[in-house]
Amino acid sequence: MENTIHDLRSAIDLLQKHDGQYIETDRPVDPDAELAGVYRHIGAGGTVKRPTRTGPAMMFNQIKGYPGSRILVGMHASRERAALLLGCPPSELAQHVGKAVKNPIAPVVVPAAQAPCQEQVWYADDPNFDLRTLLPAPTNTPIDAGPFFCLGLVLASDPDDRSITDVTIHRLCVQGRDELSMFLAAGRHIEVFRNKAEEAGKPLPVTINMGLDPAIYIGACFEAPTTPFGYNELGVAGALRQQPVELVQGVAVNEKAIARAEIIIEGEILPGVRVEEDQHTHTGHAMPEFPGYCGEANPSLPVIRVKAVTMRQHAILQTLVGPGEEHTTLAGLPTEASIRNAVEEAIPGFLQNVYAHTAGGGKFLGILQVKKRQPSDEGRQGQAALIALATYSELKNIILVDEDVDIFDSDDILWAMTTRMQGDVSITNLPGLRGHQLDPSQSPDYSTSIRGNGITCKTIFDCTVPWALKSRFERAPFMEVDPRPWAPDLFPEVKSARRGEARQLKKENCRLPRFLVPFERSTQPHKK
Repeated sequence: MENTIHDLRSAIDLLQKHDGQYIETDRPVDPDAELAGVYRHIGAGGTVKRPTRTGPAMMFNQIKGYPGSRILVGMHASRERAALLLGCPPSELAQHVGKAVKNPIAPVVVPAAQAPCQEQVWYADDPNFDLRTLLPAPTNTPIDAGPFFCLGLVLASDPDDRSITDVTIHRLCVQGRDELSMFLAAGRHIEVFRNKAEEAGKPLPVTINMGLDPAIYIGACFEAPTTPFGYNELGVAGALRQQPVELVQGVAVNEKAIARAEIIIEGEILPGVRVEEDQHTHTGHAMPEFPGYCGEANPSLPVIRVKAVTMRQHAILQTLVGPGEEHTTLAGLPTEASIRNAVEEAIPGFLQNVYAHTAGGGKFLGILQVKKRQPSDEGRQGQAALIALATYSELKNIILVDEDVDIFDSDDILWAMTTRMQGDVSITNLPGLRGHQLDPSQSPDYSTSIRGNGITCKTIFDCTVPWALKSRFERAPFMEVDPRPWAPDLFPEVKSARRGEARQLKKENCRLPRFLVPFERSTQPHKK
């Protein structure tokens, strides 16, 4: 596909050309819980409380209390939409993104005149500045700790070597007119930068970039060891677009910002300052996280002191519904690409595909499709699972299936688990390993075998047929036929394509081959 996407707006332009991928509404909506409540039914999907579904991205053009503002939600909340935005088939996303992480294209710096993100500028030292009234940060539920920026891509550099830059998405709660709290999951490289700055008694300059080319968000979600310390994940987006991400110098802090972002918040992480996440609401909760539960409010979080906000004209604030399908796409595609690359290097040709299942928010559950080609491949499925767990430490469960199972169809996965697995020989437990602190079952309160929060028992479910028994587990051999002549309305894209081919041949005064005649015009009886 021709590369036409270079920012969020060009991505929206592409979606508008495809039915069912994007909608807008001019009906006013309250950013306080109402917006998320609406989108839950439109297209949130994922682990959101039922009823929900996977649906289009949605633009809210009228935000109560914020005239002129608009909010986009659900840009990544569909695997098919992600494939459309990245220019590859949905089943090949892991391979496509995996190739990009191996061949990064470094970002470049452009002058301010070429940076749409600085078309409008507000400085926090203005007495009238107030982040709470300037930007419509949403809440997802009525018990959230406060308004959150859920898709704020934080960019920072190593205080000791500013050539080392990292970008990660963090939950950012609005705490005051010029103050944000920042939750950092363990192991993030920006936490290393923050610790270095704090030990030196200095603030860490950061920019918070919102409303971006989807490739930037996806690339930013890679983690170590796939992207080790010093790897700038913006290079993944550069490779996906085959052109570098453009950066611009901030207007108020010594840090770069993404030049084509919709909104930039510039600030500094203050050394030695901590706040309670829910200090103004005292709900005890933070916000809905990807496992589907409202996480606990953190009692002590670092603080970002805002220095400036810059925006494009008629800027778009981009957000997500915490536990929805959007998180699965953002976290899951890098997970899949990392696993695919690692297993392929160790066991070439064995892993056919991988899916970071939405039930695990793109992090906790991996479905690995393998193909045993010879007797010596028996047992390699377990090796592949161990490589996956080592490659992505937050994985909790691995389900292994054969090449005839559709890993994107949960019914097919459960069928394999039901008919090709025996619990006493097919399940491997690996207790006492580091997992993810947002899984509420990974705590000592749940099991006495768990030593601390974030420690878990990881499990491998081997639902593959033993090599020696493969002939007994062949699926029912239905006749291979083309169903489209009997149900053309179920295949509108094929029908439309064939009509176009037929019209083109008519223009060239060619005789139509029978296989190009539109189905509804064919009078030939079906023959075996």
